[in-house]
Amino acid sequence: MTATPGPTPTIVLVGHGMVGQRFLEALAERGLTATHRVVVLCEEPRPAYDRVALTSYFSGKTAEDLSLTDLEFIREHGIELRVGDPALSVDREARTVTARSGLVVGYDVLVLATGSYPFVPPVPNKDAEGCFVYRTIDDLLAIEEYARTRATTGAVVGGGLLGLEAAGALKGLGLAAHIVEFAPRLMPVQVDDGGGAALLRTIEEMGLSVHTGVGTQEIVTDEAGAVTGMKLSDGSELATDMVVFSAGVRPRDQLARDCGLTVGERGGITVDERCRTVSDPHVFAIGECALAADGRVYGLVAPGYEQAETAAATIAADEASFTGADLSTKLKLLGVDVASFGDAHGTTEDCLDVVYSDSRSGLYKKLVIGRDGTLLGGILVGDADAYGTLRALTGSVPPIAPESLVLPAGASGGAQLGPSALPDEAIICSCHNVSKGAIRGAVTEHSCTTVPEVKKCTKAGTGCGSCVKVLGQLVTAELEASGVEVDKGLCGCFGQTREELYEIVLALRVNTYQDLLDRYGREDARGGDGCDVCKPAVASIIASLAPTIGASGYVLDGEQAALQETNDHFLANLQKNGSYSVVPRIPGGEITPEGLIVIGEIARDFGLYTKITGGQRIDMFGARVEQLPLIWTRLVDAGFESGHAYGKSLRTVKSCVGQTWCRYGVQDSVRMAIDLELRYRGLRSPHKLKSAVSGCARECAEAQSKDFGVIATSNGWNLYVGGNGGATPRHADLLAQDLSDAELVRLIDRFLMFYIRTADRLERTSTWLDRIPGGLDHVRDVVVEDSLGICEELESLMKDHVAHYADEWATTINDPEKLARFVSFVNAPDTPDPVVGFVPERDQIKPDLPLLSIGHRPLEGSAQR
Repeated sequence: MTATPGPTPTIVLVGHGMVGQRFLEALAERGLTATHRVVVLCEEPRPAYDRVALTSYFSGKTAEDLSLTDLEFIREHGIELRVGDPALSVDREARTVTARSGLVVGYDVLVLATGSYPFVPPVPNKDAEGCFVYRTIDDLLAIEEYARTRATTGAVVGGGLLGLEAAGALKGLGLAAHIVEFAPRLMPVQVDDGGGAALLRTIEEMGLSVHTGVGTQEIVTDEAGAVTGMKLSDGSELATDMVVFSAGVRPRDQLARDCGLTVGERGGITVDERCRTVSDPHVFAIGECALAADGRVYGLVAPGYEQAETAAATIAADEASFTGADLSTKLKLLGVDVASFGDAHGTTEDCLDVVYSDSRSGLYKKLVIGRDGTLLGGILVGDADAYGTLRALTGSVPPIAPESLVLPAGASGGAQLGPSALPDEAIICSCHNVSKGAIRGAVTEHSCTTVPEVKKCTKAGTGCGSCVKVLGQLVTAELEASGVEVDKGLCGCFGQTREELYEIVLALRVNTYQDLLDRYGREDARGGDGCDVCKPAVASIIASLAPTIGASGYVLDGEQAALQETNDHFLANLQKNGSYSVVPRIPGGEITPEGLIVIGEIARDFGLYTKITGGQRIDMFGARVEQLPLIWTRLVDAGFESGHAYGKSLRTVKSCVGQTWCRYGVQDSVRMAIDLELRYRGLRSPHKLKSAVSGCARECAEAQSKDFGVIATSNGWNLYVGGNGGATPRHADLLAQDLSDAELVRLIDRFLMFYIRTADRLERTSTWLDRIPGGLDHVRDVVVEDSLGICEELESLMKDHVAHYADEWATTINDPEKLARFVSFVNAPDTPDPVVGFVPERDQIKPDLPLLSIGHRPLEGSAQR
């Protein structure tokens, strides 16, 4: 099968990794996809994904989560993407590429983005069963399967970036993990001896074994050829069931060699400043397979992106060149911040080092300063918050003394530089080469007012993400500098944020909305009635703190009743025809046959539509408002209580059957789900809360799509937070692992109360986790490490909630005064609403919507219902 170029010029891209995808985007931005046929030959079975975040697969991310490819973008631009069909040969004379499928594609321009391959040291038995590399999603799948079925101990050869991530992955899979590094320190390229020592100390405290200054001499195998150990260069042996090679990469240039293109002595396709190969003007090379004009092969994604943009610009006949790139990096390895920038190792003549080291805290900060005071580079281990600002200041003289920049915040003599100190030409996002001036321009010239808008406009923050914090500071500063008042208040009644109002209510024990409004509302709002934004928000705050501040926890008590939204006002969910649904709580989805019969009888007697929900409970639709107390009475008498489907509170804790019934289960997931649901029932929060507990890694309860999800391990429980399965799906992030029952409950207590304390109004945990400064790392520091010293208070608040919980349905049916509100018409309490009607469908009922369209007059020919 041969495809030859026609009248439309053809661009063939070989390789579809991160750099290849950026090249396609650059083609589209220059209009080249409209004037050229674009064919992509991709070796892997899936399109481009985020290889930088590869290890997050072991923290719950899926291949889909890691994907960088918007298939709508591919379709819109007519790109012919062929996955699983790599290029096998290039005929430069005929200008054709032959793919594995037999397809032969003619090209006018050929772009090689073939990336790199893992280097495996030439040691005996390197290909034995149990030996792996750490490069692709398929590699990770293979490692995961072997670790689950064949291994208890794993060793990683290589202590660089990927090596440390691989070791963390093995530990996360439940293996005893070793790191073997030939250099005298970990991450020898990025950090110096001091930084390596700080990193080593922290990693060893995590339970990983580190062997530096030794090489691998031989992989030891058993009679069946499976790995049993390693022989090291110092004569010692290391027992291990699995070996993962992560000892660096080499340019993947064999395709270029085979077709006669010039390659470097140590590999890499030789290109000029325009990323065009020196051998053939019709062929370009970008990314890790290219030997750039400065004689270097770049293994970071940011230089690859620059090369992709340079190649696209050259093809479009625009001026562009790539002569070198910034090698600064910021990473979080095994939970440890590590960053290096500029001349990190101090190779500049006559340079000086300014160092701060705190071995107890695992902190190491070094700045390299020129004789004239110029910041040349630096290394940060354990705390890299200043990375964005310091990297941008590299090459200039900082406005304050260097020693002030390395001291911790709050330390005597320490100082923090904000982004306002940076010049406009400072590069904020090195992945996409976006300057501070471009970000300011997005605000002032393109009317961007939020970080997401600036990201979309400039691409800043859409790469590795290390610049997002500085990006947010710049956007806020620019808006304020432009005279735009950045009002962070909750609404027109309060100038404070929801978080600030929570702190006021908690600290001053303010237990009524009116008191809060009159004392702390905006001047013109005091003495008023408030608004529909702040009333339910404050009602939620008071309800969540009720036992602690001396307020009633019953949402229909006194003033609280007037603050509630429609659903809370009647403790049921309002449906489209004016009827309500009733959802009793079924903790963990476990219910007896007798319980099922009771629900069935109630639904039958009141003529309700029944539906099993995704949260493993039964929803009954079609109840009139006056029927609600009658239904609740029968449910309460049978031992049921409110499922809070109407409230911004805990909904359900789903579960699989766990080890009790399932042959794969490793813990009792049903028991844990029931315990959690009964503990957190009725907890009012900024938005609804959903949870699930899975009894094994097969994840049948879908815990990673929940606000807090729990997955059983052979050693305990893994806790995931910030998931969402709704309109904007988000996989939850791993907060902590291998927890005991008590540790799990304690961390969930802290997490939920910290979320309730700091989230915005109507903000799900997924959005909150992405918005809160520091994200997951900050939340982990607070709720796991107690960095703010508030965990005791968070636990106390949850203890108060648990001790004072009362079922709202039971409270209501036992109070005649409260029952009086459950009528359709106050002046005719015994008259049902004539608009609420139903028609039959599939042996049940559904709303009679035509009845609604004509107001109170029943549809002719239909019975009054």
